[in-house]
Amino acid sequence: MPEIVELNVGGVHYTTTLNTLLQDKTTLLHELFAGPEGRDTLAKDSKGRYFLDRDGVLFRYILDYLRDKALQLPEGFRERQRLQREAEHFKLTAMLDCIKGDRDARPPGCITIGYRGSFQFGKDGLADVKFRKLSRILVCGRVAQCREVFGDTLNESRDPDHGGPDRYTSRFFLKHCFIEQAFDNLHDHGYRMAGSCGSGTAGSAAEPKPGVDTEENRWNHYNEFVFIRD
Repeated sequence: MPEIVELNVGGVHYTTTLNTLLQDKTTLLHELFAGPEGRDTLAKDSKGRYFLDRDGVLFRYILDYLRDKALQLPEGFRERQRLQREAEHFKLTAMLDCIKGDRDARPPGCITIGYRGSFQFGKDGLADVKFRKLSRILVCGRVAQCREVFGDTLNESRDPDHGGPDRYTSRFFLKHCFIEQAFDNLHDHGYRMAGSCGSGTAGSAAEPKPGVDTEENRWNHYNEFVFIRD
């Protein structure tokens, strides 16, 4: 068996060392590459690379763990559950412990997301809806956890209190207006939606402020979503 091993994992090509693949004697990779009886069970592609029918993109984190004995995932990594399945398949018990430990180490908390929105209409009113219109996405919760979840997309300019990270605030908002992006951020950090509420549309006969479209004003509404992490 050569010291340099070429792999084709789900169509993604890797070059690594035999020593890396044999780092942990309890893994499936060790079973496959430690001797000819394991290697003989593997198919090869047209270039002679050993073929593994698994997620080729996530396999890079498997190799990284075998090399460094540490779990290092990029910020905002969204494939944690899929990576856990890959680690289970390759029998990487220590890596599984790291994945679960990283998740369990995050403190519990609650973050509330709110927004005031309307619909932007064309000249024909309801028959010509253009798109959902959000003016601002508000973020309420413990400062440290809001920063952990939203990072550089969090705008703190309207928060007058610059105390410690353990305080709570209701004055943060996001630099973008994509509510689904905010939901993705929360999901990626282990939060789940616990409840939501919303107001009805304004439907008011009162005159709107100057420069405000009458039809848009009539459809103004406010929604809040409560996310918790146990």
